[in-house]
Amino acid sequence: MSAANDRRQAVLRAIVADYIAMQEPVGSKALVERHAMRVSSATIRNDMAALEREGYIAQPHSSSGRVPTEKGYRAFVDALHDVKPLSSRERHAILDFLEHGVDLEDVLRRSVQLLARVTNQAAVVQLPTLNVTRVKHCEVVALAPTRLLLVLITDSGRVDQRNVELATPLHSEGVVVLRDTFNSVLVGKTMADASSCLSALPEQLRLKNAQPQVVSAVERATAVLIDTLVETSSDRLIIAGAANLHQGLGELHGVIGALEEQVVILKLLASAQEIEQVSVRIGRETQEEEFSAASIVTTAYGSGGAALGGLGVVGPTHMDYPGTIQKVATVARYISRVLRGE
Repeated sequence: MSAANDRRQAVLRAIVADYIAMQEPVGSKALVERHAMRVSSATIRNDMAALEREGYIAQPHSSSGRVPTEKGYRAFVDALHDVKPLSSRERHAILDFLEHGVDLEDVLRRSVQLLARVTNQAAVVQLPTLNVTRVKHCEVVALAPTRLLLVLITDSGRVDQRNVELATPLHSEGVVVLRDTFNSVLVGKTMADASSCLSALPEQLRLKNAQPQVVSAVERATAVLIDTLVETSSDRLIIAGAANLHQGLGELHGVIGALEEQVVILKLLASAQEIEQVSVRIGRETQEEEFSAASIVTTAYGSGGAALGGLGVVGPTHMDYPGTIQKVATVARYISRVLRGE
């Protein structure tokens, strides 16, 4: 790359950085003064004219400075080799806040609240998806002779509890058989596979001449467990900071509506499938009309190399990309640590 091209790219980076910081058109004289460019304002104006012809910047008014276009923001983001590092104080604050989560859902809720606060944008996280969530353990507790408590625990940290009313009393040995039977067919299975395995369980026990009260208890408990597995939705989102978008441009009202309806944002989060790989989509790159004036920074969290859900920040195209990328990546890494039990 020639010296002129190097300087032109430096001018573009400076324009984007200044516009993100101040949200005001940037002029050549200000660039020279703020960025110690060792050339004249006239040379910078020539560079700006070239960048404008190439579609990286635009001039809102004939007498104003320049503002970045979507193409300019994209070039800026693509040129980020080292994102802005978090200070030790920021890292400590993030870990201190998240470490007080009582379970995964609480950690996820805290994560979006934190991201919304530290980025001053809207933050979203998708609860773990069913297609990769696996059953870790099923506990059966006798509450009364004809009432059981089923506790289903997944490897994503989700805990579901359901009561089961029995037709006949079940003795303590039967409760143990019930628990061992369920765990033998559920542990390690995805939620969808677990549901199909449960459906066949009562008939399998009859063929093994299991005690009638055990078979009856399995039938009733199985029906409750299947409902629990089917009802568990992977489409739930936790959203925080939507009010921050009201402080931006009028064009972001469509984003607020999309966040409330969740369909579009779920589609965008679903494309975040690689853990520790941050994706940035700017304006029309999202291919969603509601996000034409916004950018979304997303990544995935998960365990064992499998992505369980997406995490992201939504804001105007003039957001602080280096800082936002680092904060999203840091919070996603912490969520993955929680899933790994670290």
